[in-house]
Amino acid sequence: MSSAIFLSVLLVFSCHQQQVTSDTRVHWSRTGVAIARGSSNAARVMMSPNNNNNNDECDHVMNLNATDRCAFVKNTTDCSMEDGFINYLQLAFCLLPPNLTPLTITLCVIWLLFLFVILGLTASKFFCPNLSAISTSLHLTHNVAGVTFLALGNGAPDIFSAMAAFSHPHTAGLAVGALFGAGIFVTTVVAGGVALVKPFAVASRPFLRDLIFYMVAVYWTFIILYRGTTTLAETLGYLGLYVVYVLTVIISAYIYNRQKHAMNGSVGNVAHIPAEFHSSDSSDDDDVPCLGAGSVQQEYESEYRPLLPYSESTSHILLNSLNPLDNRKWRRKSWSWRVLKVLKTPVEILLLLCIPVVDPDKEDKNWRRPLNCLQLITAPLVCVLFFQSGIYGNYMIQGQFPVWLLTFLLGLFLSAIVFCTTTNDCPPKYHPLFALLGFVVSAVLISATASEVVSVLHMLGVVLHLSNTVLGLTLLAWGNSIGDCFADITIARQGYPRMAISACFGGIIFNMLFGVGLGCLLQMIKTKSDVEFEPEGLLTWVLAGSLGLSLVLSFVIVPLCRFHLDRNYGIFLLIFYVIFLVVAMLTEFGIIHFV
Repeated sequence: MSSAIFLSVLLVFSCHQQQVTSDTRVHWSRTGVAIARGSSNAARVMMSPNNNNNNDECDHVMNLNATDRCAFVKNTTDCSMEDGFINYLQLAFCLLPPNLTPLTITLCVIWLLFLFVILGLTASKFFCPNLSAISTSLHLTHNVAGVTFLALGNGAPDIFSAMAAFSHPHTAGLAVGALFGAGIFVTTVVAGGVALVKPFAVASRPFLRDLIFYMVAVYWTFIILYRGTTTLAETLGYLGLYVVYVLTVIISAYIYNRQKHAMNGSVGNVAHIPAEFHSSDSSDDDDVPCLGAGSVQQEYESEYRPLLPYSESTSHILLNSLNPLDNRKWRRKSWSWRVLKVLKTPVEILLLLCIPVVDPDKEDKNWRRPLNCLQLITAPLVCVLFFQSGIYGNYMIQGQFPVWLLTFLLGLFLSAIVFCTTTNDCPPKYHPLFALLGFVVSAVLISATASEVVSVLHMLGVVLHLSNTVLGLTLLAWGNSIGDCFADITIARQGYPRMAISACFGGIIFNMLFGVGLGCLLQMIKTKSDVEFEPEGLLTWVLAGSLGLSLVLSFVIVPLCRFHLDRNYGIFLLIFYVIFLVVAMLTEFGIIHFV
């Protein structure tokens, strides 16, 4: 809803800008280079760094006559997106008439919201559970799993969106805007919401540790943007910084656990003191386990378990496995939850058909023999058809045999073997391998969906005369972070505010370092050269400065308040975010500028 309101306001601004530049005539040559003729003011608007991307010629399409836009889009290199299944610019300017531009924007916003739903469902229902199963199979501790697999699961949409944006120079601003924008959103709106819902005393050492590492990551990114380029050594060092962060978390947790056990051994009965009376200096956040979702689920299932055992038929198991609705939960939930669930159900069914999920907390490990055998056929097909936006879908082996057909036959053969050698009741010993398959398939789907999100946002930026940075810090950042916002606030309401505030900072550290690091590394491998950044005018520096200022203020204010986050601090963070948004919008539309 907030995205739709935001776009409607921007549409008014964009219409005003189009009226200002309506007297300008722009002719294009066969090479796709725009040639402006008209008033000097219009030329300055077109070349202004604050108006749009500096070197993205596709932004000039809105200065053309409506009849010339389709040919311009088809003949301009910057208008052709290699990633993504749909060319949204050709959809907007070639397939639909010019007088339906508002309808085009509305449809794209609805499609964008649908893509965010796919991202959220794939990450929460399939990607994260399989990562949890993999970490359980590898016998990782809570600390290691939390800062590696869990961070990857929670930040998957941000990471893949950043990697997709870095794949093209004229959409790199989306990655910078999204990562910085999500950082400001999480550290102000989400952290402020947690403080408003549940005032608490934050654990001092974990809080300062995460804050310092995040400030280092932001400062490093700022230096890269200021220099305008990054080398392979710097990119590897960028990724290495997260390795240092992980080692710091593990070592600090180990030291804290040794101190706690030594204290318990010497004091004895003092260990029964409630946790609320502990000092805020204790590193409880390093030791807090995840919410007992597994035990709660087991108790929930055991309550409704039949007294006498019975065996279901294979077809009945398949139909039940493809039903994402729980009748007992349906009766307890509100009408808004039911409406959203009905809208998400078709997507969940399609995802269930192709992504296996292993749940170590369940007694049967979520083994569904007919569905898992079917997924052995569909999962490899999805990887072939969706990997890198389907470039291998029509690939022919020696020009005669399609690769998708070979994948289908191999999956069918493997599925038949598994079906004939297993039973419905007992999962096989190699069942954990299905978690690895589910992880790979969900990662491919998230990557493909993120590429579509970037393509849609690029089209909206061209049509609305908006820079990629402002789209990244608003729509892309909100879409990727709104789930974390509700999740962290819900965790705080349930009485775990420290866990919620740790998730705020721990996740964005991973997103920043891996989003920029992996994005740059893959681009270097692809182009075999250093990555160059072209900041989109003043807005990029406003974004970086606002994020740095919010972190510095938290670094100063929280210790002065003795690490107690109350409602006043939460209100301050929310006001800071509102001021930042106002300044960013005024900068985008040229009201705030350098003299």
